[in-house]
Amino acid sequence: MSSFWSIWISVITLGSILGCFLILRWCLSNKTGVKEGEDMHHEFDGIIEINNQLPKWWTMLFYVCIIWGVVYLVLYSGLGNFKGLLNWQSSNQNIRSLAESKAAVEALKTNGMISQYDREIASADAQYAPIFDAYFKKPITELARDPEALKVGQRLFSQNCSQCHGSDAGGQRGFPNLTDNDWLYGGSPEKIKETLLNGRQALMPAWIDVLGEQGIKEVVSYALSLSNRPDLDPKLVAAGKEKFANCVACHGADGKGNHAFGAPNLTDQIWLYGGTEKAITETLTHGRNGVMPSFKNTLGEKKIHLVASYIYSLSQNK
Repeated sequence: MSSFWSIWISVITLGSILGCFLILRWCLSNKTGVKEGEDMHHEFDGIIEINNQLPKWWTMLFYVCIIWGVVYLVLYSGLGNFKGLLNWQSSNQNIRSLAESKAAVEALKTNGMISQYDREIASADAQYAPIFDAYFKKPITELARDPEALKVGQRLFSQNCSQCHGSDAGGQRGFPNLTDNDWLYGGSPEKIKETLLNGRQALMPAWIDVLGEQGIKEVVSYALSLSNRPDLDPKLVAAGKEKFANCVACHGADGKGNHAFGAPNLTDQIWLYGGTEKAITETLTHGRNGVMPSFKNTLGEKKIHLVASYIYSLSQNK
C-alpha cells in the first residue's frame, strides 16, 4: 500500500473513533439550560420529554467499544501499512490461485505464523477427516441410499455447484439439469466422479463459414425434425439431412449424441442452450464453448466422492 493510502485510511479510521468519543462526551454534557430530571417543555401526543442523561450501562458500553476498537487496531488488524503488534491476519491476502494460496500458507508456517482462516481449515480437517475417510471407503451406489451421506453431499453441492446448476440441481441455460437421465458425458457413478475430478471442456464449432446461412437453416430444420417438431418444411428437412453429414462425427448418424465427445442427444426435447429455431440457429452459427471446472484441487477426491453420490442419487428415481 502506498504512503498516501496508508495515511488516508489511518486518518479516516482514527478520526471516526475520535469522532465517536467526542459525540459521546457532548451527549453526556448538559447544554440545555434545564436541570437533569426536569421537564424539557417538549410534548408530543401526551408524551413529555425529560432531561435525562444516557443510562450509565449504555455509556459504559460505548466506552468499552471505543477502547476495544483501539486495542484491536494496535494488536490485530493494524492500520494502513502498520500490521499490528501481533502480526495477525484473517486470511492470506492478494491470492489469485490455489497454488499461490498453498505457497502463502507454507511461507507463514516457515515464519511461525498461520492466518486465522488457515487455522480454522486445519481444525476442520482434523475434526472431519475421519468422517470423509469412512464415506470414501463406500461405493457411490451405496452412499446414494444413505440419508446422512446425502446431507453432507448436498451441503458440498450447495457451496460449490449451485451457482451454475441451481440449488435444486435443475440447471439453467448453458448448465445441465442434473436431476434427469440426460447426460452429456454419461451418468454412471464413475463418469460423474470423473467429471467432477477433471472437469470438462465442451466445444461446438461455428458452422456459418462451412454451411452458409441457407445451409444452417436447412440443418436446423432437420435437427428439429429429429425431435418430431410439427409444421416443418419437408424440402428444408431433406436438404438438412444431407448436410447433417457434417455433424455425424459427434452427434451420430441417428442424432442421439456421443458421450465420448459430450455431444448431446438431438432426438429428445432437452436442449442445453434452448430448443427453439432461433436458439439452434444461434448455436450452429456461432458455436458453443462450455467449461466445467475441475474440483480436484478445490475439494479433493474424498469430498468429490460424496458430491458424486448426491448427484447420482438425484436421477435414480427418474
